[in-house]
Parts: sequence; structure tokens; C-alpha cells
Amino acid sequence: MKKIILTSLLGLILIALAACGSEDEGASGDGGDSESESNGGKLEELQEAGTVKIGFANEEPYAYEEDGELKGAAVDIAAAVFAELGIDNMKSQLSNFDSLIPGLQANQFDVVTAGMAITPDRCEQAAFGEPEMVYGEGLVVQAGNPLNIQSYQDIADNPDIRVTVMSGATEVGYLESVGVSDDQVTPADDIPATFSAIQADRADVTTATEMTLRMAVETAGDDLEFVDNFEQPDIEGVPSYGAAAFSKDNTELRDAYNEKLKELKEDGTVAELLEANGFDPESNMAEAGEITTESVCSGENY
Repeated sequence: MKKIILTSLLGLILIALAACGSEDEGASGDGGDSESESNGGKLEELQEAGTVKIGFANEEPYAYEEDGELKGAAVDIAAAVFAELGIDNMKSQLSNFDSLIPGLQANQFDVVTAGMAITPDRCEQAAFGEPEMVYGEGLVVQAGNPLNIQSYQDIADNPDIRVTVMSGATEVGYLESVGVSDDQVTPADDIPATFSAIQADRADVTTATEMTLRMAVETAGDDLEFVDNFEQPDIEGVPSYGAAAFSKDNTELRDAYNEKLKELKEDGTVAELLEANGFDPESNMAEAGEITTESVCSGENY
């Protein structure tokens, strides 16, 4: 009886070890194939559904909501690319800018299309597509620019200047890099909130990308003005390269997106979509292969 029991136990142990070995193999060297299947499955899943979930921040002219419709340069480019992939419907989700990457990581949406600047830090958290657009920075102040603010350095040199910035935006780091004190900076949910802070005298200046501020200030009222003689900061990350962002689990979806994006750059579609949204196709378009996401993520072109 003891021999029978021992034989049975030995058999169970061998079966358990074999099962563990199979799981380990799937998680190690051959795991790349499993991941590839998962990524490929995501693209196929979206193609079968015909719908992709889009995360965006309300920042004209990159991505914004108007009369219940998602618009903007980044939106139009994404729509054209996904149409080429056989995905015609975009289900949009408005989010605060600093919640976009966490939303990707939590699978709340499949892609972020907000003209988001590629940075080495963000590359650790998301898989960026290739650059779609290039842009610089800007300032909006009270009408007449009473504090004569023409640069980030002017803000750093005067500790009494109060600046409001959209939470999660790259400008927060830019200001810090030139010596602007943390206690000078107040975060805001979006661009309208930064304008409201200046109009209510809770802030003296706001900064964001040039195109965003130029377009937004046109309808903001006579008490605000865009600083035309703003000095672009000579710091890492300027100019910025905007791109769509994907979950790191969906790199095959990102790669398929990049392939179609390259084709649309080469046939002139991307330039046309940028121009239709107020951008200069000559200065604001990121040409295919000129600056790569890899080179920005590595710090070579940042």
C-alpha cells in the first residue's frame, strides 16, 4: 500500500513540474510570440469592431470637442490613419491632459491623440508613434503686458510673477529648467482655466504651445493678449514633436499605425490636414524619417 501511495505521489509531482515548465516557457524566450499574438490580436479586434477608443485633452487646434464632435489636427490625422487600417469609427473620451497616459495604461482607451509631445520620461510610460507635427511655445498675458514678460527667463527673474500652466504639460518642466520657482506656478485643468486665472487676477501669465494659445486667445476677450515677441527657450524639448501614443502592450498596433502614417506623409495627406487646422505645413509638419521617435526618446533629439 505504501508503495502504491508513493508511486501516486511521485506521479502527481512530475505532472505539476511539467505544468510549471510549460508556464515558464510561455513567459520567457517564447513569450515574445505570445506578446506579438496579443498585439496582433488588438489590431484585429479593432478592425473587426470597426471602432477605436480615443483619449484626448480639450486643446485646440490639436484635439478638442465642438458641438459634440471631436476635431483637431491630431484627430484628423488619426482618423485618416485608422481609416487606412480599416477602422472608420473613433469613440472619443475627453480627459484632463495629465490623465491621458494613465488612461492608456488602464486600457480606458486604445490611443491618445492630443498632439502630445514626445519626451524621454513619457517614452518610459507609453509607446509613441512617429512624429506628426513640430511646434514651439507661447505666452498669453494681461492686455498690454504690464509686467513686460517676453521669455521664461523673465518669469524666473521676477519671483512676484504668477504663472498658470495646464497640469501634466511639458511647459511645467520647461519653466523649472530655467529657474522658475514651484511656488510661482499654479496648475490648471485646461487652457480655458488658465485664461480664467489671468482674467481673475489669480495669475499674470500662462504658457502652452504657440498654436494653442494663438487660436484660443482670438475668442478669449480683449483683456488678454498673445506675446508676439516671445523668445523661444533654448532648452531640451523645444521644439516639441507631437505624436499619437499607445499602450506599451500594443506595440504592433503602434507599428501598423506608423506604417500608414508614413504613407500619408509621403502622399501629402498629413500636410493638407495640418493646414486645414491652421498649421503651416512647411514649418509644423514632421517629415518622415527626419526626426524619429527613437531619437527623441533616447535624448538625441530632445
